[in-house]
Amino acid sequence: MRTTVNINQKWAFTKRTDSIPDKIYNDWDFVNLPHTWNAIDGQDGGADYYRGKGCYAKKIIKAELPEAERYYLEIKGANSVCEVYVDGKLIKCHEGGYSTFRVNLTDSLKAESLLVIVCDNSENDTVYPQMADFTFYGGLYRDVSIICVPESHFELEYYGTPGLKITPTVNGKDAEIDFEVYLINQNPDKTVQYSILDRDGKIVGQKESYESRVHFTIHDVHLWHGRKDPYLYTAKAELIEHGKVMDEVQTRFGVRSFEIDPENGFILNGEEYPLRGVSRHQDRWGKGNALSKEDHKEDMALIYELGATTVRLAHYQHDEYFYDLCDEYGLVVWAEIPYISKHMPKGRENTVSQMKELILQNYNHPSIVVWGLSNEITMQGSDEDLLENHRILNDLAHELDKTRLTTIACVSPCDINDPYIKIPDVVSYNHYFGWYGGDVSMNGPWFDKFHAAHPDIPIGCSEYGCEALNWHTSKPTQGDYTEEYQAYYHEELIKQLYTRKYLWATHVWNMFDFGADARNEGGENGQNHKGLVTFDRKYKKDSFYAYKAWLSDVPFVHICGKRYVERAEGTTKITVYSNQKEVELFANGKSLGKKASDVHFFYFDVPNKGETKLVAVAGDETDESFIKKVDTFNEKYRLKEKGAVLNWFDIIEPEGYFSLNDRIGDIIATPAGASLFSSIMAKLTAGKGDKGFAGFEMSQDMMGMLSGFTVLRLCSMLGMMNIELTKEQLLDMNARLNKIKKP
Repeated sequence: MRTTVNINQKWAFTKRTDSIPDKIYNDWDFVNLPHTWNAIDGQDGGADYYRGKGCYAKKIIKAELPEAERYYLEIKGANSVCEVYVDGKLIKCHEGGYSTFRVNLTDSLKAESLLVIVCDNSENDTVYPQMADFTFYGGLYRDVSIICVPESHFELEYYGTPGLKITPTVNGKDAEIDFEVYLINQNPDKTVQYSILDRDGKIVGQKESYESRVHFTIHDVHLWHGRKDPYLYTAKAELIEHGKVMDEVQTRFGVRSFEIDPENGFILNGEEYPLRGVSRHQDRWGKGNALSKEDHKEDMALIYELGATTVRLAHYQHDEYFYDLCDEYGLVVWAEIPYISKHMPKGRENTVSQMKELILQNYNHPSIVVWGLSNEITMQGSDEDLLENHRILNDLAHELDKTRLTTIACVSPCDINDPYIKIPDVVSYNHYFGWYGGDVSMNGPWFDKFHAAHPDIPIGCSEYGCEALNWHTSKPTQGDYTEEYQAYYHEELIKQLYTRKYLWATHVWNMFDFGADARNEGGENGQNHKGLVTFDRKYKKDSFYAYKAWLSDVPFVHICGKRYVERAEGTTKITVYSNQKEVELFANGKSLGKKASDVHFFYFDVPNKGETKLVAVAGDETDESFIKKVDTFNEKYRLKEKGAVLNWFDIIEPEGYFSLNDRIGDIIATPAGASLFSSIMAKLTAGKGDKGFAGFEMSQDMMGMLSGFTVLRLCSMLGMMNIELTKEQLLDMNARLNKIKKP
């Protein structure tokens, strides 16, 4: 029988990889898996985390393993190029940092052997990802095991699959189940016993056959219906010889039908089922991507509490355990490969192999409904090679899986008539109007424009969000990194996106803050802070509760701004979120009245004198907060960026005249401002042709996005074009703006 032996404990580790070691040296470190060498330097900013090789070594004593005829090493995640050596001999090289792969050790293991695994997250031009807004943590960051099996067994090396494939089709009240297994060294003495069990373990179908494919009908099938009823069956295959079970594999699966309609959105089992949820990165503060099962469970619990019906598992294949949790909790999944940001002509083969692994390893998960081909891949423009790569991936996905659809996540400036968007079955866009330029009001109308132009193409929003840290203000503005602006932004986006029925899915970017070592902004470097929950999962930002108010059925009430205690204004605005119809707010025991809201957001004007205890009541639910009157604004609440060339508060702002702190849209609305901005942009984009800003044409839509930026914020983001402005240049620009009078 098959036995799996986990070997996570006590690996010798070193970054000294000049040669493949023949022994473990005394100066090496000892680590337990999962492990990454970038848990600290991949999250502290500076874009200087170690990208190179790391060597893991472990003695394998064959007598300590279960007796078997074949031995396979199973690695569930090694970033990103991985070489496996036994006693100095290269056995396997795997390219791709996010999928499971296995290595046949049978002929290599001696009585005692040195197993060496070398991981390499160095830059290259063949393995994705190489350019993206997240840290590419190196290491053996998921489980490693040795699987011991007989000579005849269910396949282990075929793209890391579980060895069996279940294809259910709904047929009225019944389900037709195609059951397929992959076998190695089957002979006439061996048969396969196929079984399907319900959730209680009762057999609902069983057959014994010499064939690798059989068919079942489940009468009165119990459907998998998302969060409402995530019902799972179990499929089991046993390899039988003379009545004895030689090997066994099993998987859970769900029976459901779905379609994506360009007018009515996502439809599950014939019912409209709006997909409203979040995206998720797999890393954590102080751990990188080396997560435990408890970490995954906590992530799922938080996403489930939010009320999300869908999760986009970006931008790569996630741990198999998390897909299992999505099946169990009923979250509909967008799964994708890390074909992201920068198309590499030499990387086509890698996109194909990663897509094969993603689909073949995860085929049985009922939660997955779309395979993502790429994310923001046209960031530097598109060409025929990029388009051909997508056609190949799209055809491959449909060849491997005829039951699911394909999708892409387009970067915001990608033209809606680009041939790229017509390749997959459905499309989504990443838009940040109201954060990276533009205004929050632009989001909904943009989708209306797309929908009117392409009424037959299902359109969704694959990313939207803005950053928030522990900064606060009573006058939130775009780019201030306050919790209050993030809350305002998401209030507006919820109202726009959730009321447009045709949007097939919407995914907040992001559920959690995550590591992005190249980022140096917001006052805490090395992270992207767009999460609804902090990187350590310890604090739910106010915007978390805005979504909970719309999506969750569990009664609650939440007072916003709990970290913003000291306030200078005489009357302060207090926002309350609840999924109840009415909220009453009390200040020091005195009622400030009841308010009703059909958008779940309740606003109160609260007298701010001395110290005030606030209590919100909604039905049987209550929440408390506290504010305190101060004479002047407390500067501890205001962002001061580390390492910024110039902060907004350093800038001279003559009354009635423009400065770097003014919006580009307001400046170019005046003739003098338009002339100045035009000359500035001409200098910044000199020699870049029509695609002058970050690879995109300076179109009317692009200018609409830029108009929402302050000049200072735009200048701070020019690093994407490798343009660095000095303090002197910025102050000179400000002096020129100071001469232009506001209307």
